[in-house]
Amino acid sequence: MTKISKSLLSLGTLLLAFSLSAQEKQDTLKMSVLDAQNYAVEHNKTLKTTKIDIEIAKKVVMETTSIGLPQFAITANYQHIFKVPELSFGSTGFSSAQLPEATDNPNFISYPSSNVPGLYEYAFLSPGIPLGTKNNTTFNFTLSQLIFSGEYIVGLQAARIFKEVSEKAYVKSELTAKESVASSYYMVLVVTENLRVLKKSVELMEITYGEIEQMNAQGFVDNTDVDQLKINKSNLQNLLQSLQGQADVAMKLLKFQLGIDFGQTLILTENLQGIVATGNLQYLFPGEFNVGSNIDYQILENQVQLQTLNLRRAQSAYLPTVAGFYQHQEMTNAPAFNFTPKDVLGVTVSLPILTSGQRMSKVSQGKLNLEKTKISKDMVEQSTILEYESAKNAYQTAYLTYTNNKESMALSEKIYNNSIIKYKEGMISSMELTQSQSQLLTSETNYFSSVISLLQAKAKMDRILATN
Repeated sequence: MTKISKSLLSLGTLLLAFSLSAQEKQDTLKMSVLDAQNYAVEHNKTLKTTKIDIEIAKKVVMETTSIGLPQFAITANYQHIFKVPELSFGSTGFSSAQLPEATDNPNFISYPSSNVPGLYEYAFLSPGIPLGTKNNTTFNFTLSQLIFSGEYIVGLQAARIFKEVSEKAYVKSELTAKESVASSYYMVLVVTENLRVLKKSVELMEITYGEIEQMNAQGFVDNTDVDQLKINKSNLQNLLQSLQGQADVAMKLLKFQLGIDFGQTLILTENLQGIVATGNLQYLFPGEFNVGSNIDYQILENQVQLQTLNLRRAQSAYLPTVAGFYQHQEMTNAPAFNFTPKDVLGVTVSLPILTSGQRMSKVSQGKLNLEKTKISKDMVEQSTILEYESAKNAYQTAYLTYTNNKESMALSEKIYNNSIIKYKEGMISSMELTQSQSQLLTSETNYFSSVISLLQAKAKMDRILATN
């Protein structure tokens, strides 16, 4: 192989390696909790549909606004008349002596005289004037403008409030998505840390089991102790396998909430100890809660505004509707006599006089719906305060449980390590060793449960106080 070929081969190998490395970096996502929340805001499918609802609301506002803007329309009408009506002026009679040449004129008809025998009389037929044409196409150009409409004014205000409701519904969905993403992020960290601790326990158990087997071979311990430790080791391995499955499900749930494929690599850049350490005291003594800043309460306030406008809309039906218009007409084959004006300018006023109680019923419904929405608003205000107090109490309780379980796990680990030493020295039985091991597993389970409870309570408080 020549030097040039070797150089080209080396260059190709480097380019391939660089391409694979770049592809790997592109397919790998590294995220903190905040990064994951921001990524979900852009890619979460539920939030995408909520964004579409906002765009729909904007179009509704544009649609409602356009009703009050000038409208221009062109209509075309073609018609065929099988028999065109005519305007006739009757006939005039003449005798043959007066107008003998009339017999050669097709516009005259002859008939025998009723007065003089042998004498013919003639009648002049006046040609009829057609009042239309057999085939004609009419074009109407109409320009209209709404001048006054109570329903339009109220409807325009309601459309704008509806847009605000859609925007706040998106904010609520965004806060809920961030809470879900944070909880899933924390769950992955907790399960991963639990896996690490459990793997360490399995490794320690395997070492202990190997040592006990050797002691059994030398006759220092009986077979029962070996069998008992083997059962303990199998239980730990089964627990480890189950926890690995939970870790996989937790990661897939997080990817689903982020809106990424399950096959894409996701690396969490934060660690559990750091998150717990920085967030421990955040909500132990929170500030004053402002219910007016809560997004659920704000949405209900908008609902009250919508129902108020709905009532005004029903009441505005008692007012007249005024519109102006200008119309121009053109015909492709106009008749000789056309009494239809080409240009018309006018104003229409519409005022329903008798509706048999329809308007009154709509006003009554509007009042009842408004009253019902106000009651819902009061209920949401109380439930929001209750949710905050409950979340605050849950966070404080979770923190207290976390600190106690953390201390208990450290003590249980210390007891278990001492039990292993005592068992090897023959100071305790295998049953006592199993009990200390079970106590350690229970304390570890309680500890990690309290960690996830604490972090989930933190995520909930983050959502509730997000707009305060």
